[in-house]
Amino acid sequence: MAQVPETPGMWGRIPLAALAAAVCLLLAGLVMAVVNERSYEARKLEEARVQARILAATMTAALAFHDRTAGQEYVDALKANPLVRSAAVFDENGQPFVAYAGGAAAARVGEAVVEVSVPVVQGDLPLGRVFLRTVREPLDSRLNRYVGVGLLVVMASLVVVVLGVAHAAVAHANIELKRRAVALGEAYDRLRAETSEREKAEDALRQSQKMEAVGQLTGGVAHDFNNLLQVIGGSLELLRPALAGNAPAAERLAGALAAVARGAKLTGQLLAFARRQPLEPGVVNLGRFVRGMDDMLRRVLGEDIVLETVVGSGLWNTLVDPAQVQNVILNLAINARDAMPEGGRLTIEVANVTLDEHDAARRSGVEPGRYVMLTVTDSGCGMPPEVRQRVFEPFFTTKSEGKGTGLGLSMVYGVVKQSGGHVTISSEVGAGTTIRIYLPPTHRSETVDAEPAAEPSRGGGETILVVEDDAEVRATAVAMLTDLGYRVLQAADGEAGLAVLASGEPVDLLFTDVVMPGPVRSTDLASRARRQRPGIAVLFTSGYAQDAIVHGGRLDEGVNLLSKPYGRDALAAKIRQTLGARPPARPLRVLLVEDDALIRMTTGAMLEAMGCSVTEAGDADGALAVMEREEVDVLLTDVTLPRMSGTELAVHALNTRAGLRVVFATGRHLALEGPLADAAVLTKPYTEQDLRRVLQ
Repeated sequence: MAQVPETPGMWGRIPLAALAAAVCLLLAGLVMAVVNERSYEARKLEEARVQARILAATMTAALAFHDRTAGQEYVDALKANPLVRSAAVFDENGQPFVAYAGGAAAARVGEAVVEVSVPVVQGDLPLGRVFLRTVREPLDSRLNRYVGVGLLVVMASLVVVVLGVAHAAVAHANIELKRRAVALGEAYDRLRAETSEREKAEDALRQSQKMEAVGQLTGGVAHDFNNLLQVIGGSLELLRPALAGNAPAAERLAGALAAVARGAKLTGQLLAFARRQPLEPGVVNLGRFVRGMDDMLRRVLGEDIVLETVVGSGLWNTLVDPAQVQNVILNLAINARDAMPEGGRLTIEVANVTLDEHDAARRSGVEPGRYVMLTVTDSGCGMPPEVRQRVFEPFFTTKSEGKGTGLGLSMVYGVVKQSGGHVTISSEVGAGTTIRIYLPPTHRSETVDAEPAAEPSRGGGETILVVEDDAEVRATAVAMLTDLGYRVLQAADGEAGLAVLASGEPVDLLFTDVVMPGPVRSTDLASRARRQRPGIAVLFTSGYAQDAIVHGGRLDEGVNLLSKPYGRDALAAKIRQTLGARPPARPLRVLLVEDDALIRMTTGAMLEAMGCSVTEAGDADGALAVMEREEVDVLLTDVTLPRMSGTELAVHALNTRAGLRVVFATGRHLALEGPLADAAVLTKPYTEQDLRRVLQ
């Protein structure tokens, strides 16, 4: 901010200088008056002496001849001068000779008396002495002479003071004008800055609204579109064995499947731009990741383009989806290749950077902090500003028709933003293009996944429950799973899926769509299935996962997702991967309490045949002793026991064992309430199937 002085140098002292000048003028006038008054006194004294000498000269003859009459005439002649108050002549002996007293002998108030004495001599002979008393002009008369001069001095002083004050006022006015000019300039600068910031915010808001609109449109279309692609692709996959040996039909089938794949890729790019693609992040070292893509990138770029990779030392890890990052790098490389039709150089650099507020301010949309920076620079044709501003918009492309969809860079933008990073672009016509991607670092150790061995798709003999509201998609999935050899159960919604689970049918894997109608959501279905069947595996499928299993743009921890549309090989691989990831099933630990030894023996045999770990007890005391030393999942007890009933035993057990499940075996009706309301009832006589149903 420019500094404006309160008083500008000498102008700030003008009022004091003017006042000092006025005082000096007044003092000078006073000094002049004093000097003039003293000069006037000296002049009057000299006049009195001259007059006295004249009188002495005229009195010489009168004194010499003692002519008093002549002497009196000489003295009386002084009457003509009103300032002469008295005069006296003394002879040589000091005796009065003649005298004169004009008017009043005494001076009036305010009059200054001047007295002189002059000897009367004739030659060297003294004849007497003359005394003369005169007065100066009255004070009021003398003051009249100074009034004009005094007024001039006062007026001059006032003029000086007024000029000084005027100068000071002008100076202050100039200061205020300068201050206001500076303030106005600063306000204008702030207004320009605020306008620029507002324009940037409006641009960011428009971009956000555009992305949100595209995201909503994409989300609404993606689910149904991917379901259609799933039905088409799945049906084509099922037709493949029937067309074996028919080359023309197989060729058309391959073309149709390729079109399905292109449609799926298009939907995936739109979802990525809208930041609605479910990411499966892992801890990645971008340096090793980029080096691992070296061969792939060289094949994409061709021989006319030189690829250079620069990786900084001590590189931080970052949390990203490896598959999406690979797509990002490939899209940037392909765009760079298209910008260098005559060949050139592509440089990919990975380095750690720390941006302060100043550095971040020079990069639009980038926040201060630490980042792993991925830089892709080409020596291609570059872009003009109007193109550079729109490169991340969906469907915007400068390529000729049929050469691209315009979704490559928009996908890059969406993936980077969804990963918590930032992306910037700088380009000039003829000077190439540089794209910088800033990804947040993580302190977690790098995730090193073993490369899966290539193997043909295979199925298995497990039982899979397919829950899908779209009948055509459900039929296609059931057909593909059946073709892979699985035993398949199906349900149209979550409620129907729960009914299948409650029926007692064995289910190894729940394969459910994410978005389904009805009160039971897919996540609720999965959690209840895991509670009822602790060893069950869950695999979700969706064309658009919304927020059910995706939060913050990332797939929830421990969730398995197979995105639609999927092919037979992808389905087979994901099913085997999900089933293989299940922890080994622990046998169900059952405490069997029955006082009838024969029933206890047969029931125990059935439980063991079902894979349960069985501990037996003949009464409640024995059961309580078992629970003190062993962990128990299920208490299966007869109601009628010696000394303590089965219901009393169950209440005691539930008070000491949280999570214990209770099954009552009885031959009569049993009403359960209170803490036993959740217990199951097994009606005697029961079969192994009844026992399996109750335990499941």
